[in-house]
Amino acid sequence: MNILFVADPIESFKTYKDTTFSMMRELQKRGHAIAATEPRHMGWRSGGTVNATVRRIRLTGDAHDWFAVTGETVEPLKDFDAVLMRKDPPFDSEFFYCTHLLEQAQREGAKVFNRPSALREHPEKLALMEFAPFAPPTLVTRSPEAIRAFHAEHRDIILKPLDGMGGMGIFRVGADGMNLGSIIETLNQGGATSVMVQRYLPEIVDGDKRLLLIGGQVAPFVLARIPQGSEVRGNLAAGGKGVAQPLSDENRAVAEAIAPVLSARGLLLVGLDMIGNKVTEINVTSPTCFQEIHDQTGFDVPAMFVDALVAALKVPS
Repeated sequence: MNILFVADPIESFKTYKDTTFSMMRELQKRGHAIAATEPRHMGWRSGGTVNATVRRIRLTGDAHDWFAVTGETVEPLKDFDAVLMRKDPPFDSEFFYCTHLLEQAQREGAKVFNRPSALREHPEKLALMEFAPFAPPTLVTRSPEAIRAFHAEHRDIILKPLDGMGGMGIFRVGADGMNLGSIIETLNQGGATSVMVQRYLPEIVDGDKRLLLIGGQVAPFVLARIPQGSEVRGNLAAGGKGVAQPLSDENRAVAEAIAPVLSARGLLLVGLDMIGNKVTEINVTSPTCFQEIHDQTGFDVPAMFVDALVAALKVPS
């Protein structure tokens, strides 16, 4: 197969932990051809197809010079066996426009994962609201008064921006309400910006767990991202410690209720974030943690992903 990755510049990959790199490595190991492009290198001329300037690459096995470019051409996306959208957040206007180009390529015959329309329809903070029985009490609002009322009800809350990533802009406000007004002003920007507010979950001390839903199935290990010191955030980008653990029966039950719903919508890969037994986010843009789980447990997450991709394409592995 010929597989195209739409991603950030591959020169920026930290290969010791990068999930997209682990996908590439597994695909090449199985004899498939790999190419890479960036959203800025995609284009669509009226009356034509969606094309991209792509680099054909080969992985070298060298930790530093980890890829070699074997060719650079302009090609229609529809000519690839699969297009894997792996551009990291933020989900900004350019990401949004990229999904429209990918959707047009899909109409032309390209097979895109995750499905572009599903990327747009499942913003990573808001998507959990559909699964309220599995989530903590949550409010999305622009109203400072509504946020204050939520705090008065739950006493200990987490506030976060809808477009944040890596733990950016997350605040905790306890029962004393210390700095609540200032935090609302910072996140809400005078009523111009929506804020997500959730009841604080004390189980965060045991980690913010990343579950991987792949092809409608749940990976048997999770990565618990454990806050360090006085930090409330478990995100690895915010200094959390990643500890791989077996999937608990309670978490499995929740994940198995959600996985087939999302898979049926064209979401081949989902990162489900859970604290305790509650879902706090549903990540669909570029879920990670493949290598951390593989390195600590030996479970081959990239192989599980490529198996699911092959099954979705209905081609021999």
